[in-house]
Amino acid sequence: MATIFRDLSYRYQWLYDGISRLAAVTVGGEPRFRQLALQNLKLQSDTQILDLCCGSGQVTRFLVNFSENVTGLDASPLSIKRCQENVPNATYIKAFAEDMPFADNLFDVVHTSAALHEMQSEQLRKIIKEVYRVLKPGGVFTLVDFHPPTNPIFWPGLAVFFWLFETQTAWELLKTDLPGLLTDYGFDVGKPSLYAGGSLQVIQGRKIVE
Repeated sequence: MATIFRDLSYRYQWLYDGISRLAAVTVGGEPRFRQLALQNLKLQSDTQILDLCCGSGQVTRFLVNFSENVTGLDASPLSIKRCQENVPNATYIKAFAEDMPFADNLFDVVHTSAALHEMQSEQLRKIIKEVYRVLKPGGVFTLVDFHPPTNPIFWPGLAVFFWLFETQTAWELLKTDLPGLLTDYGFDVGKPSLYAGGSLQVIQGRKIVE
């Protein structure tokens, strides 16, 4: 069930941005949080990048500094409108992540930030399958999302944040072995990098070259 705080944060950009900045303090600030999943990627001006569930362009604005070929996809018309205003030098598509209107083997990199915890279990699996399809062989799926804290000190803060701003799907993600799920769909997945007392995980999976 969505709370009033969650609804308000999506309705008002200033509120969402304020919450994001506050939550990102644990990893050194929002710019660092937004670029966590971009570490160790070899991005060039011609790299074909998909920013999946791009929101209001929070990471898109960093991606366009690396490549001239950045596409943002989101199902929300409001998010797409905000993206076009915030980061005009990218291409945007309104579509669902589980049914992307792209050809096979199109992108070198697919990125998503704090979006998979919004998905129902079956929806999550469809998205991972779609990401694998649109990636080129050898392409990388890189993501950052929630993880069960390894440091007990971080559990109360995460629980309060979930209670105020998230739904049951966020709790379900904490029970999900995301690296294992990506492996099941054919990705070669390295060991996740953990941040904020283990409450955030960065996973990078490579589409195996057959």
